[in-house]
Amino acid sequence: MTGHDWLRPDWPAPASVRACVTTRNGGFSQAPFDSLNLGDHVDDDPVAVLANRRHLLATLGCQPAWLRQVHGIVVAEADPTRVIEADGNWTEQPGIACTAMTADCLPALFCDRAGSRVAAAHAGWRGLAGGVLEATVQALNVAPQELLVWLGPAIGPAAFEVGGEVRDAFVQQHGEAAAAFVLGANAGKFMADIYQLARIRLAAVGVNAVFGGGLCTYNDARFYSYRRSARTGRFASLIWLQP
Repeated sequence: MTGHDWLRPDWPAPASVRACVTTRNGGFSQAPFDSLNLGDHVDDDPVAVLANRRHLLATLGCQPAWLRQVHGIVVAEADPTRVIEADGNWTEQPGIACTAMTADCLPALFCDRAGSRVAAAHAGWRGLAGGVLEATVQALNVAPQELLVWLGPAIGPAAFEVGGEVRDAFVQQHGEAAAAFVLGANAGKFMADIYQLARIRLAAVGVNAVFGGGLCTYNDARFYSYRRSARTGRFASLIWLQP
């Protein structure tokens, strides 16, 4: 990936596991999608999106499995030959990249300690509260203590303002989630820490080897952010097994 400012997760994944996060730089899309927009659902020029995806394919050397994300909790087996409606995918086949596209929502990458299975999940607050991370753990069919998770760039706690109904959705399920919310400057609003919420939910199902977190898409211009600019592109977090 020479010549890119893409991120590589800093985590103790097995040697057979590869992962990266694209940024908005180095592609073909024009403003406001400039330039490496990978989302084909945001009203960008389809020709530019296709060129961006071809560039990604050529750079990675593996086949991304794209999803039609709907803020749900369905986790499907990755299939690069078709676009599946789901918010997570997994694979045990080398050379297929599980993919999550985001622009403030939380991307979570999973692998097992043996380096035999990987997964990616897209977790906005609705999917997170609904259990998309837990569904990904279940889909991998690996003992939770054998899993590693890396949390990619998402909207940070200083920028993620939510209503009381969002806080209630999490606290009703896990009381300790109250610590992930602080009162905001606006009446009836809270500032939410999506990274802390993810860690709480993963710990509740026995996954404690969780890495990453801390990057804020809203405040980091390398990433697309829906809250910063509603008309924007999507970057991708990808994980695959080395062929």
